[in-house]
Amino acid sequence: MNKFVGYRCSLCGEGYSPLEVTYTCPKDGGNLDVVLDYDALKNKYKPEDILSRSDPSLWRFLPLLPVQEPSRAATPLHVAGGTPVYRLRRLAARLGLQSLWLKDESRNPTASFKDRASAIVVARAQEISAEVVVTASTGNAGAALAGMAAAVGQRAIIFAPRSAPQAKVAQLLVFGAKVILVDGTYDDAFDLTVKAAEEFGWYCRNTGYNPFTAEGKKTAALEIWEWWEGAHEKWHEEVDADEDHVPLTIFVPVGDGNIISGLHKGFKDLYRLGWLPDVPRIIGVQAEGSAAISNAFHAGSEAIVPVSARTLADSISVDLPRDGVRAVRATKETGGTYVNVSDEEILQAIAELGTQGVFAEPAGAAAYAGLVKAAGSGVVGSEDPILVLNTGSGLKDVRAAMQAVQPAPIIEPTLEAVKQLL
Repeated sequence: MNKFVGYRCSLCGEGYSPLEVTYTCPKDGGNLDVVLDYDALKNKYKPEDILSRSDPSLWRFLPLLPVQEPSRAATPLHVAGGTPVYRLRRLAARLGLQSLWLKDESRNPTASFKDRASAIVVARAQEISAEVVVTASTGNAGAALAGMAAAVGQRAIIFAPRSAPQAKVAQLLVFGAKVILVDGTYDDAFDLTVKAAEEFGWYCRNTGYNPFTAEGKKTAALEIWEWWEGAHEKWHEEVDADEDHVPLTIFVPVGDGNIISGLHKGFKDLYRLGWLPDVPRIIGVQAEGSAAISNAFHAGSEAIVPVSARTLADSISVDLPRDGVRAVRATKETGGTYVNVSDEEILQAIAELGTQGVFAEPAGAAAYAGLVKAAGSGVVGSEDPILVLNTGSGLKDVRAAMQAVQPAPIIEPTLEAVKQLL
């Protein structure tokens, strides 16, 4: 069955065949949505065909993905996804909430959500026999691409701003990618990557540009659906909810907008198949210093006006979000909203999540910081079931993590010194 039937422009609605375009709409530059043969999928598969699969990776959702499964020899491609969901009871009580969970994407192979997108993009690159895959990244997307490419012997080139955290740059180099540091911003690296791809014929993975990135990121929505299918009934009995189907509220950190739009796409695919009765309410969280999408949403507009991004959360620091329109729609169409948080609130969130055994990088902690603000302002109610998405490991940016906590004391190696300290 040829499940991948083409693309549709998110702006003008123009449709294209799979071989007609590669990245964005030729007419208006709009992001392309991958179109699947939903009728054929509905006739061939039932939810239990997916939910009964034992493969813990994202490849158990292969029927709903626009690629063929890559070789089993590429082990890391098969362990992306399948990340755990934790119940955060103590933080829930602190915020006056009945039910709070966190999906921990730091458990992916290169410790971030971006492994999902890179797994699908590398699979696509193998299908089209791409010699080189290139991307712009502040670190996570590049590390994900470098790791996935290394698994299959694919050449990868990463353009990163010179300000990227050293821990992230180290991952790129260790995985054997060609790393080029750009004396500029992420947006400068993005534009240079597109030009280089056009000049040299490389396959460009850039987020919010290559339509397969959102297809990888939608696998998190499929996993959330799978988890909620199992957890919903137990939760319903626990809180004695009145309604049969109470949709989740999901807090998502937002930079260029591709993660939140990918999640939205995943839920829409499930809804279109008739497998999901209610699309979750999606709430986007942006850093105050990088809030172009939030600004547009609150202005009631889809016009994304660039900002001069300044935030310690480098993974969501973007001047011009490349998937801004779909990111605005992800919240608008699900009854969600956008919340802005300060760097100080992000650092506090890192510390609070740490008390629950979750080590989040600044961008991942931003989602929880947004929940704290939303709970305090009535954006969410105490009875709402809430899921927070941590998109990356705190080991990605140790310098930021150290700002979130008190430094460890230094003492003499004597018991008396210990007693004095205590």
